[in-house]
Amino acid sequence: MKVAIVHEWLDTYAGSERVLEQLLLAWPDADLFVVCDFLPSDERGFLGGRVPRTTFIQRLPFARKHFRKYLSLMPMAVEQHDLSGYDLVLSSNHAVAKGVLTGPGQLHVSYIHSPMRYAWDLQHQYLRESGLDRGIKGAMTRLMLHKLRIWDRASAAGVDILVANSSYIAERIRKVWRRESVVVHPPVAVQRFTLRREKQEHYLVASRMVPYKRIELVTAAFRRMPGRKLVVIGDGPNMKTVREAAGDAGNITFLGRVSQPELIARMQGARAALHAAEEDFGIAIVEAQACGTPMIAYGRGGALDIVRAPPANDPTGVFFADQTADSIIAAVEEFEALGDAITAEACRENAMRFGEPVFRDAMRALVARQMGER
Repeated sequence: MKVAIVHEWLDTYAGSERVLEQLLLAWPDADLFVVCDFLPSDERGFLGGRVPRTTFIQRLPFARKHFRKYLSLMPMAVEQHDLSGYDLVLSSNHAVAKGVLTGPGQLHVSYIHSPMRYAWDLQHQYLRESGLDRGIKGAMTRLMLHKLRIWDRASAAGVDILVANSSYIAERIRKVWRRESVVVHPPVAVQRFTLRREKQEHYLVASRMVPYKRIELVTAAFRRMPGRKLVVIGDGPNMKTVREAAGDAGNITFLGRVSQPELIARMQGARAALHAAEEDFGIAIVEAQACGTPMIAYGRGGALDIVRAPPANDPTGVFFADQTADSIIAAVEEFEALGDAITAEACRENAMRFGEPVFRDAMRALVARQMGER
């Protein structure tokens, strides 16, 4: 069986590249196709020596630094990949990869990180934040996104099996593409995190300081709980807002960016970790659980697939219903009232559901099942 794997673009080793890495391990003889490849030499190890096949986007002026500005050309570009000689096509999609052309006798399975938010439900927010909500450039961008939405839904219809990375993304797929999907959670390197049963008194929030993470809600909540300690790890453009919400509270410690070993140590020792964002999935939640650490998480998005909250058996955390300081305070009190009901062992066992071997086995089984039914 000849296998092709299609990825959007390569410029850094991040979340979607971790999925790509596991697909390459699951199908080691697959050929790799991308829109463009500008991945630094020191991050290419996971490709296993493969040289990805690229499109004309690779050769356009200033593409190395500004290839995303060619988004309007990418649907046409990805359609130029000739995959006619392959039995199985696997695409890893958050933009255009699912748009490759396949024919009868070929199975196309697309792993969907998310439909393009900036083209669908978050278009107006994207335009405002980019300064494109008015003027000629704004009008041109709206036209481009309109055409992109039409292509996006049409290309989704050409995929045989859509795989969502969470129930939340499956719901978004149903909304924007009117398609059903299979949920296979993304791979998490849980083996890098070890269980620690002994917990300290501090709570932990570790995140990039960007607006949608809503870390300022966490610091505002703990400012009103002076008897409870909070450690904040991370940095970013929203740090000023986060610090202002904390005020001069003596129970909140800011560590900024820390090394990976220190991050893991803090995560292992935390009484509980907090997560205030609405995420597509939430890899950081799984990592905390792999350390044996309970979660206090916003009860929307991918967190619902990960955290087991009461009255579930062997709970691993609690949810708060609203993105407000009051809701977070109530959730912390609920968590503390549970006492020993949440154990480090239950948290660790829960995280193992999302390990890399589990992902590879699930994807291979899905493909084998579909191949057998054809």
